[in-house]
Amino acid sequence: MSKLKLSCQEANHVCDKNQYKEANFWEKVKLNIHLIYCKACRKYSANNGKLSKLFKVSKVEAMDHNSKEKLKSTFEKELAKHQ
Repeated sequence: MSKLKLSCQEANHVCDKNQYKEANFWEKVKLNIHLIYCKACRKYSANNGKLSKLFKVSKVEAMDHNSKEKLKSTFEKELAKHQ
């Protein structure tokens, strides 16, 4: 039976892996058993699911690599002026 038990830290890690479809079958089984008796991890899992849904439906646009590098360079120049 101890092979089926997860600590809360392990359960949260498996929950994160499951969110990205990286958890294997046995990890999912262990996670579901853990979620039966752990209210805190059930809440973590639910919040993780909500967050994933929000990102899927959001219209977030990332900055392209060149813009990031330019911003970083400008920031470092300004930071150097104030040191």
